[in-house]
Amino acid sequence: MKCTRCRKTAHVALPSHHSGFCADCYPLFFTKQVETAIRREKMFTHDDRVLVALSGGKDSLALMLELKLQGYDVTGLHIDLGIPNSSDKARNKVENFCERNELPLRVFEMAAWGLPIPDVKEHVKRPVCAVCGKLKRHHFNRIAVEEGFDVLATGHNLDDEVARLFANTLRWDTAYLSDQGPVLPASEGFVRKVKPLFRLSEFETANYAFLKGIEIHSDPCPYAGGASFTGHKELWGELEHRSPGQKFQFYQSFLKKGKPAFAQVEKETGAKLAPCTECGSPTSAEVCSVCRIRAAVRESKAQAE
Repeated sequence: MKCTRCRKTAHVALPSHHSGFCADCYPLFFTKQVETAIRREKMFTHDDRVLVALSGGKDSLALMLELKLQGYDVTGLHIDLGIPNSSDKARNKVENFCERNELPLRVFEMAAWGLPIPDVKEHVKRPVCAVCGKLKRHHFNRIAVEEGFDVLATGHNLDDEVARLFANTLRWDTAYLSDQGPVLPASEGFVRKVKPLFRLSEFETANYAFLKGIEIHSDPCPYAGGASFTGHKELWGELEHRSPGQKFQFYQSFLKKGKPAFAQVEKETGAKLAPCTECGSPTSAEVCSVCRIRAAVRESKAQAE
């Protein structure tokens, strides 16, 4: 195959785009996809302060580097989950990456906050991945709001979005289907959230990270075994292999035809939000789920002593 742009030998084949690119031209394709996502969805401008959630994986680090190269005002935020033999490796990758690329970084430690993820796994009788995700989203938003950032950007790619959409559709979860998309506007207590990589697959982001020489944290989380999310990705990977372009078509069709309907239902029947009486975060209950989780862990640990 020849490079679509320069006609040299292609190194990356992209069947869903009916194209391929050499090592020099591929980053230009990646940049174009991110630029298109930001422009069409009106995610942010060069005047905005952008907080980028950094896990240490290929997607978040690739996003951070690309936004810097495009001239945006970006700051990284890494949440140290306190998982033995895992979190320290991820944190080191993030810190080294930001130092090498002269990028500002903010680190929040769950252990210092009093709730490392191992405690959650031991004392909360719920799937640890779901609770961990809830805690991370809480702190991403809280820190963005408290420190005056205009927008929070995450490295969710097309595969992530399609797998999540598939899971929400299997449950017909109106609340999640109503606000799933590349942009979640700011509202009372919530900063604007964006996903600039939503047009790019996991494969496409991995190629960018490799060609840019980004050193990533690739070890799987020791607590993530058997997660349904991984299975959903595999199913969609097989479908995409058989029919390239199906993932993007499914996602785009939902945004155009499905999301408005679910948003209207949620507007009419969804729960009203008010500040949590303990931490002030928006919640549909008197005390938010994060504060309830902290209380449950404290009580369980006290009973065990």
